[in-house]
Amino acid sequence: MDIDDHRAIGNRLDLFHQQEEGPGMVFWHPRGYAIYRVIEDYIRRRMRRAGFREIKTPQLLARSLWEASGHWEKFGENMFSFADGERAFALKPMSCPGHLQVFNKRTRSYRDLPLRYCEFGACHRNEASGALHGLMRTRAFVQDDAHIFCTEEQIEGEVRRFCELLRAVYADFGFPDFIVGFSTRPSVRAGSDELWDHAEAVLAAAARAAGLAPRLQAGDGTFYGPKLEFILRDRQGREWQCGTIQLDFVLPERLGAEYVDADNRRRRPAMMHQAVFGSIERFLAMLLEHHGGDLPLWLAPEQLVVASIGEAQAAYAQRVADDFAKAEYRVAVDVRPERLPRKIVDARESGIPLLIAVGAREAKSETVSLRHRDGRQSTLGLAEAIEVLRPDAFRAV
Repeated sequence: MDIDDHRAIGNRLDLFHQQEEGPGMVFWHPRGYAIYRVIEDYIRRRMRRAGFREIKTPQLLARSLWEASGHWEKFGENMFSFADGERAFALKPMSCPGHLQVFNKRTRSYRDLPLRYCEFGACHRNEASGALHGLMRTRAFVQDDAHIFCTEEQIEGEVRRFCELLRAVYADFGFPDFIVGFSTRPSVRAGSDELWDHAEAVLAAAARAAGLAPRLQAGDGTFYGPKLEFILRDRQGREWQCGTIQLDFVLPERLGAEYVDADNRRRRPAMMHQAVFGSIERFLAMLLEHHGGDLPLWLAPEQLVVASIGEAQAAYAQRVADDFAKAEYRVAVDVRPERLPRKIVDARESGIPLLIAVGAREAKSETVSLRHRDGRQSTLGLAEAIEVLRPDAFRAV
């Protein structure tokens, strides 16, 4: 296995593991789950500011719902299912039918639209064992899943909002640019050709209005509608499909979604499916390979390690660590009876981007010596260091 493979990086940094008793599943270790939660909390704040309300839908739903939505016909052989007496159930491979149930629970007015839901949807798909690949292709994963119910006139604005969101998010993760693909009708699909003609024309117009010039990906749309796919290029030049926004006129029809318009008539909403990362597991794997395991300060599982230079400074090192921890930094402490060069090497091998050295001089003056991964060094007062590092340590949203 290549040392830059995310599985090798995950093992070296003690982030996660997989084993035969859970094929295609992930055992997250504390350091790996710390990164996972940073990503999850970050996108949760972004989605809240973008006008989405978070919901949670069941993992297990009756097969009849998946049949009504069309997912059973399309994905049934890859769904985990079982029978409970005379009734069949399946673990969800995606969240959209559940979100439609929330929408349908109330009578909706045109004044309620656009209505935006988001969910960290835990999904299961029975992928072939030969297709499994670390975090890139798993049987259990979490999608940053979101759905918008809107009128047709609101579609253009929602696509523009999504593009603005993606630009800000991807830039924060170190990807200033993206490639866009326009995926059109697949050979096996739901809905008439006229409906697909209309959906593709509407989404293409919305893409142009958002300033996009997508490349055509003929036949790569979902069974219910066309989509825009947002592709990132990593430092090795590899392309990764991440974000997506899909236009769907089919599922609202199949599952009976309605709203009441200004003339008191019942109308079908358009449904837009969107995800910024897709699978959080896959996005994290891509980040590990893109950065070679050297994650930026705001993403690292431990952002800094406070290392004592001598045994006499152990108490001051602990105080420094406590002050950073109170300021919500993720902190480790190294007061082992080792020389400082050894502690520096160990911190770098653990992927910790910042080492704070404290010796007799720092303890006496209540300062800290900062040693960054890129070789920069500086000495600051403790309180000043906590504030100076904050912009790089936390992503304000």
